[in-house]
Amino acid sequence: MKIAPEALGRLHDHAVEGYPHEVCGILAGERSSGEVTRAEALVNERADSPHNRYRVSGLTLMRAERALESQGLEIVGYYHSHPDHPADYSETDREEALPNMDYLITAIHKGAVTDTKVWRLRDDRSAMDPIDLELK
Repeated sequence: MKIAPEALGRLHDHAVEGYPHEVCGILAGERSSGEVTRAEALVNERADSPHNRYRVSGLTLMRAERALESQGLEIVGYYHSHPDHPADYSETDREEALPNMDYLITAIHKGAVTDTKVWRLRDDRSAMDPIDLELK
């Protein structure tokens, strides 16, 4: 995945502002090239355990995706943060992942970004593989 520095900066800012709770959002740009030009922040609607889980209603997600698509952007994937936890995917992350999408996870420790990794679900859904992350 290639990501614009502005998009990565916005995503990291969102993760820091949301600490100690998980934040989440959409990675938008061009799917065929894997280029992300925009990180669109969403609100974590999870009332219970927002420090280690996130939830976005289907309607909210659909509206955000349609708004991005109306601007000529495609959905490349999604992001979320892991407060005080590594940027590795969890079993919940794997179980909820969609095929052919990139999942960026940012680790936040004591309010500061410490790591960012990208993952993609295997076709057999058994695991997620790391994807290279490049600044574009």
